[in-house]
Amino acid sequence: MAEFTAAVYQNEFLPDGGTDVNAIVTVTCSRAGTAGQTGAGAAGEIIIVDTSGSMGSATMAGAKRAAQAALAEIVDGTWFAVVGGTDKAYLAYPQVTSGPGLVRMDEDQRRRASAAIDQFRSGGGTAIGAWLDLAGVLFGSVPEVTQRHAILLTDGENGEAPGVLDAAIARATGVFQCDCRGAGTDWKVDEVRRIAQALLGTVDIIPEPALMREQFEALMRQAMSRGVADAQLRVWAPQGSQVLFVRQVSPTVEDLTDRRIEVNPLTGGYPTGAWADESRDYHVAVRVAARAVGQEQLAARVQLAIGDDVAAQGLVKATWSDNSELTARIDQQVAHYTGQAELASMIQEGLAAKAAGDEATATTKLGRAVQLAAETGNEEATSKLRKVVDVQDEKEGTVRLKAAVAKADEMALDTASTKTTRIKK
Repeated sequence: MAEFTAAVYQNEFLPDGGTDVNAIVTVTCSRAGTAGQTGAGAAGEIIIVDTSGSMGSATMAGAKRAAQAALAEIVDGTWFAVVGGTDKAYLAYPQVTSGPGLVRMDEDQRRRASAAIDQFRSGGGTAIGAWLDLAGVLFGSVPEVTQRHAILLTDGENGEAPGVLDAAIARATGVFQCDCRGAGTDWKVDEVRRIAQALLGTVDIIPEPALMREQFEALMRQAMSRGVADAQLRVWAPQGSQVLFVRQVSPTVEDLTDRRIEVNPLTGGYPTGAWADESRDYHVAVRVAARAVGQEQLAARVQLAIGDDVAAQGLVKATWSDNSELTARIDQQVAHYTGQAELASMIQEGLAAKAAGDEATATTKLGRAVQLAAETGNEEATSKLRKVVDVQDEKEGTVRLKAAVAKADEMALDTASTKTTRIKK
């Protein structure tokens, strides 16, 4: 049975008149087991492959191999389906027109699904909203499937009318999780990232067809290791207080603030999706009413809940003091992840300014990103930034935009912008 623990990192001391309390809460899961094997409902997997005309022979061949590799990682007994996507969505496997749209995996089904993938041919446009809608219908056709996950591959920009994709994302939110991958460089990072963030998944670029197989294998292997189907982060704050924000800050930065649902008048619940054996860090900020020097207060109670059961809990405290040595300290974890969140924003804003032709803003933002990446020890971000800018002074964040940058390098920096690194002990 899965076990969860929670640890809180903060400076609980506030100066006289202070109101804002910040804490990093690390939640760790162990003994998660295998997806669909814990008795909390069955697991379902859908592989969604772009088969539009832009895929071309090399990319399509790579996508087929990747989808078949993902099939090989699906645990027997898991419900699954394969969807092909053009300007419409079609169920490539199982080939049914009514009833359940998913089948249980076994060796025979794996062989048949692999053969269906072999029949993929490129043609038509790109309608990602339709692909998401079909996945939702398929998952809904088998009510016992409660752990729902998809892998989506696209190589191009969505061609649906304005608002159609956003509406489809809204319909899929809370229904299934989705890891998204972009093949080549003709897709839009912000478009695909919107899908991944709403559906509690990841986004990344696969610049070459030869790299697809490894990524799909890893994604499906990770999905199969998520033995906890769904969990909720709950934040209680006292009467009269305000939860300023709740963010996941590791392994990626994801703002959960607007995803709050009311558990009771003082408690909000935030989605976390399925869990494997892993640790995640959350930044919780609460504004409380100031109290007299020497007084103490519980500022927040952070819990990880599975259904109605609380699996782990951490307490965030506030103590008012007139000792400046105590109140001036910034907790290392809080400072580190505050910098990581700013780093993600600076990269995205800098690249957007560069694309818009605003080189001055791009230079300033990406320079700040270089500085933050160095300060927080994010070596992956530093490496990717150096492919986009020439660094003159890392400590000061002084950079120059490179005269020529490969589009794939810019997109790799963009997709990796929300990935964080933990503080070095």
